[in-house]
Amino acid sequence: MSWVILITSGILEAVWATALGKSEGFTKLWPSVIFGGALILSMGGLAWAMRDIPIGTAYAVWVGIGAALTVAWSMITGDTSVSWIKVALLVGLIGCIIGLKLVDDGH
Repeated sequence: MSWVILITSGILEAVWATALGKSEGFTKLWPSVIFGGALILSMGGLAWAMRDIPIGTAYAVWVGIGAALTVAWSMITGDTSVSWIKVALLVGLIGCIIGLKLVDDGH
């Protein structure tokens, strides 16, 4: 269950990071509200998952998921240019995240 919560929290990290960018310095209401809600849920889930997953693994997976999804979303929406090297680097990042899960020995 901790891994499901951690992955969900990583997805929410991408949500709050994207909302933060769209809030234009907290001058837009709904992106600011989405940012706050997603931030609280994401951090809470990360904290909960760290009860069962080692901190180094949990944090790296959380950040990696959030970063990969934020960049991918930015490319999908056209906010960032798409290139084969960016896609390859994202695939590599995802591979590293999966690798951390596979080598995790738990507590």
